[in-house]
Amino acid sequence: MSTESFPTRTVKCPGCCGPSAYAPHNPYRPFCSARCKNNDFGAWASERYAVAAKPEPEDDPEEQAPGARH
Repeated sequence: MSTESFPTRTVKCPGCCGPSAYAPHNPYRPFCSARCKNNDFGAWASERYAVAAKPEPEDDPEEQAPGARH
């Protein structure tokens, strides 16, 4: 692994929209602080955010097509 140092990039914090250092020395990256990181985690945990997905079909044997086998 290389020992050269990379310049610190400043990005917009997804939590507060303030500046955030996107570098190894920032343990909260891409967030600016533990508060913003925890607020985001809380939003996922309380289901304010969700990943869109198709609903899975119900496993009802009576609704299966005729001749279908498992």
